[in-house]
Amino acid sequence: MKIKISILLLAFAIGSTFTAEAQKIKKFGSSIEKKIGPKTIKVPYTDVVSYLGHAAVNTEDEVRDGKKFYYIYVWIPAVAPELGLRMMSPAKKVKVKDPIKGATYDANAGSGDYFDTYITLERSDIITKAGISNAANANWHTLAKNDDSGEMPKQPSGRSYNSLLRYKSKVSDPLNALTVGLYRIGFTTYKTGEVKGTFLAQIGSPVKLPGVVMAKTIDELLAQMN
Repeated sequence: MKIKISILLLAFAIGSTFTAEAQKIKKFGSSIEKKIGPKTIKVPYTDVVSYLGHAAVNTEDEVRDGKKFYYIYVWIPAVAPELGLRMMSPAKKVKVKDPIKGATYDANAGSGDYFDTYITLERSDIITKAGISNAANANWHTLAKNDDSGEMPKQPSGRSYNSLLRYKSKVSDPLNALTVGLYRIGFTTYKTGEVKGTFLAQIGSPVKLPGVVMAKTIDELLAQMN
């Protein structure tokens, strides 16, 4: 009897450890608010695309203002009233539906490394699929950026250093409107240090946008689209 009890206690302890390690992430809410009883909630995005990736030291795509920036390219196939972007690190044991995975994610999925995320949502002047192959010559415009968000899960340090932003299209301003085209998620670390560890990046929209594609490189983006 004592042996059975010990086994049950051990199983419970292991299960508790896994639960504690698992990362929970709330539904991605839009800027549209709805009152339900005494609470006011943000209406969840109806369309969310997830990307699980791993960033390694000295593999940055560009150095901007003294910071090492990494990019994830995104094809947005239709006009959107709003786009939401959020990132958390690490992405250890996080569960999301049908994620796109970076080439090095699975090999590093168990890593405990993480970084203080800082994100940007950027739009290019490429508005056709045919133009994507010329992305090296694209002009980029930053629509929005974010460092820390209290809406995101805390990092293992206990700090709210994960990021979230929501950007509403400015229809009357062509430069800042959310049109069909090539976008990118820029990410780095706000504080001094290296970008190293797993991460989850998600883009959400309050309307369905069939055909959204996310990839670490332009070649990978084109391969997914084809």
